[in-house]
Amino acid sequence: MSIPNLTEHFLELIRRSSTDLPEDVETALRRGRDQEEEGSAAQAALDTILENVRMARELSTPICQDTGTPIFYVWYPEGQSTKPLKAQILEATQEATRKYYLRPNAVDSLTGKNSGDNTGIDFPTIHFEEWGKDSLLVKLVQKGGGSENVSRQYTIPSAEFPASRDLKGVRKAILDAVWRAQGKGCAPGVIGVGIGGDRASGMIKAKEQLFRKLGDVNPVPELAEFEKSLTKELNELGIGPMGFGGKTTVMGVKVGTAHRLPACYFVSIAYMCWALRRRTLTYSDGQVTIE
Repeated sequence: MSIPNLTEHFLELIRRSSTDLPEDVETALRRGRDQEEEGSAAQAALDTILENVRMARELSTPICQDTGTPIFYVWYPEGQSTKPLKAQILEATQEATRKYYLRPNAVDSLTGKNSGDNTGIDFPTIHFEEWGKDSLLVKLVQKGGGSENVSRQYTIPSAEFPASRDLKGVRKAILDAVWRAQGKGCAPGVIGVGIGGDRASGMIKAKEQLFRKLGDVNPVPELAEFEKSLTKELNELGIGPMGFGGKTTVMGVKVGTAHRLPACYFVSIAYMCWALRRRTLTYSDGQVTIE
């Protein structure tokens, strides 16, 4: 398959992700708003968030001032070089910054200098994977710095709390992470969890869960029940929207697993704030679809 220059479409992917909150996320926010007490700080916070979502969509401006790290996952057909795809994504990222869909976020870790265009060493993050389909799939999620700061990784057994190497231990790690986040996590959040892997692959697995729709059901029955029960339990912590207290601390928990070494049991938790900005681009049969 010959893939044309998709730079303008990648730019539109970024614009949509940055300014137009996905329907499933907005629906979850409205559901949370309706269950909070009338006139409460929690309800007022969600009203403000939902008004912000509306204005961002109408004015095509960023949903949040922290437009985050753009994380791209690219599945490409056999025989396609990744070099032009990477160049097009980088060019689209630079143009999105010039058009203010993205805030300049790429800072040199040694000098502190901002590149000014959201590109730099390993920035943005791009994962490439060849697949057996005659089409291109590109997924984008924007991971804000505030939620990244409260993401956590645990080794089990843990020095912080007694925990077993099973879902009971994973539950303790998730509860600890969300409790520690409090208002700094910009709740209501979505909790991506990676069980297993190494320190790097475990967090990648956790972030991959953020692409899942909030209403989906984990194909592993044991994990499906675990996600459901954890969502309920986390919402009973009383942290609430933006830490003001209330019934809506998380919109969902999504869990994935990876094989691990016998000596290691990592639980990686990617906390995502209410601004779960994600979009998908598909190129197939000469047509581009963004949803």
